[in-house]
Amino acid sequence: MIDILQLPALMDNYVYLIHEPRSGQTAVVDPAEAEPVLQALDERGWRLSHVLNTHHHSDHVGGNRLLKERTGCLIVGSAYDRARIPCIDRTVGEGETVTLGEVVARVLEVPGHTLGHIAYWFAEDEALFCGDTLFALGCGRLFEGSAEQMWASLEKLRGLPEATRVYCAHEYTQSNARFAVTVDPLNRVLRERAQHIDGLRRRGQPTVPSTLGEERSTNPFLRADDASLKAELGLSGASDAHVFAEIRHRKDLFRA
Repeated sequence: MIDILQLPALMDNYVYLIHEPRSGQTAVVDPAEAEPVLQALDERGWRLSHVLNTHHHSDHVGGNRLLKERTGCLIVGSAYDRARIPCIDRTVGEGETVTLGEVVARVLEVPGHTLGHIAYWFAEDEALFCGDTLFALGCGRLFEGSAEQMWASLEKLRGLPEATRVYCAHEYTQSNARFAVTVDPLNRVLRERAQHIDGLRRRGQPTVPSTLGEERSTNPFLRADDASLKAELGLSGASDAHVFAEIRHRKDLFRA
């Protein structure tokens, strides 16, 4: 089993260290900044071997250059983003794998938030590192891709096993929950989850990771094909992608 360490960074980012104990190899996912990563590595005596970038935004690659200089790590990212990810060494695409010691991550192309966005799925460890494509109770804004692309990406992630832990890159869950209940007010499981999230945040605790099972039942962005949600939105008979686009539009205008 891999060891996963969640590090807060910047205002609301999460950076993840993934340590494979038998080989001693360690990867960092989306280093927003280098200093917390270097400190955590030093405290544990771990050696950084890989950087795994999900997309090119500065709050996901901001630590690349310094980590490369300090550790000589291999920086991995989407082939689409080869010109936009600092110090990239290896480019990957759909279905390719990244090996970390004795464990393997499968690369999933999930465009929408950006066109080159990818996710890393450690199937045996039931861990998904999905950047800004899927959030707890939310999804990323459509900065580069279309609603159709993002919906297809979310469908792909939704199809993974329900026990999969979702390690997204931001602590947006409380605001996402406040929005979710406005479009899915009859969802009892969602309302209960929103109350639980409020309690976690009052205690200063993270809401991430969630599980894919939780997201399937409560995240409106994964439920755009649900007949009851379509009816609630007045969109019965509309295509799934159209319903997703409407939910995304409402979230863009929402103020918690």
